Amino acid sequence: MNSINKNQKEDNYNDLGGDRSVTKLREVVKHAKSGFLCTATNDASHLSARPMSVRVVDDAGALWFLCAADSHTVVEVGRDPAAIMFFQASPHSGFLRLTGTASLSRDRAKIHELWSPLLKTWFTEGEDDPRITVLKITPSTGYYWDNKHGDMIAGIKMVVGAAIGQTMDDSIEGTLTFGSN
Repeated sequence: MNSINKNQKEDNYNDLGGDRSVTKLREVVKHAKSGFLCTATNDASHLSARPMSVRVVDDAGALWFLCAADSHTVVEVGRDPAAIMFFQASPHSGFLRLTGTASLSRDRAKIHELWSPLLKTWFTEGEDDPRITVLKITPSTGYYWDNKHGDMIAGIKMVVGAAIGQTMDDSIEGTLTFGSN
């Protein structure tokens, strides 16, 4: 690695796969609650981004959302299912990038499972609003940046490191793989 990691005395790189990737994803999403979903625009040379509130992260790591059938999201995913998501759990830790595939459905049972009365703000006819569309993002890979011992310890290590002129950051980063990857 040719980065600040060369200056580290402690190991700060850890790839995660399978259940460990799902655990990291759930941990970040629990604190972030929403992330930015990026999809290809109509000319496919640009990305469109919008904030999306995650309803559920399932046992395989798939992220579930509700969105409007007449939204740019649905149009863009219908053209190209490639998706990228970005999350930030706090100002100083819990950063995550996911790549995956988006799919759409109108599954009434899934809408019921994901429904919350607050969503009536966007779906004014309630849970039976005909515009409600289920969006599922199935991640294939990702990358995370975090700290190992929480924000307080990370902050103390940074201050001490700056005072003594030594890299002592508490960071950890690595790839995430899901499913059969």
